[in-house]
Amino acid sequence: MPDEKLRLRVANAAWARWTPVNLVGITAHLVGGAGILYANKDRVAAQQGVGTFTIAKAALTGAALAVTGYSRVLGKKLEKADGESVEGGTDPSPMTSPDVAKVQRQLKVCQWLVPGLTAGIEVLNALHGEQQRPNQQVPGIVGKPAQLGQALARRRGVVMPAASAAARLRAKRRTTASDEQPAPSEPS
Repeated sequence: MPDEKLRLRVANAAWARWTPVNLVGITAHLVGGAGILYANKDRVAAQQGVGTFTIAKAALTGAALAVTGYSRVLGKKLEKADGESVEGGTDPSPMTSPDVAKVQRQLKVCQWLVPGLTAGIEVLNALHGEQQRPNQQVPGIVGKPAQLGQALARRRGVVMPAASAAARLRAKRRTTASDEQPAPSEPS
């Protein structure tokens, strides 16, 4: 657009039109995520590693929502700067006031952070999906109670009966195996 004073108005109008679409997308993501979490609540509680990924996804989602909200706040500031000379929606010109240029630079960073955080969420979604495979669920669910029990026992300085029984069995097997081996023959 040739008129530098109209560029910000055009960019702001376009972003303002996307706000309802963003809101619908965010709401759908949160409602869907809550439904999936509810449906998998037992697996999240029981399967080793699933709770950690769930917390990480929630943290990334919260960060993405915070950056998205902050982007809207910055967009509102730029709407108030209507008529300012700029190169583009996030690119100041030499004539742009320092305050508006600062807001534009912050908005440019946010426009990279949102997709970056969203990509992180998608990576965790893929890893979460792998944890739903039957060959991952059984060992994860069986392993978690034993791991939690051993961790609690170590904190209290208690030797777990199952752990001590397993240690005794291993020691017995080693002793039996060494007793059954023939003595090395002497060289002739």
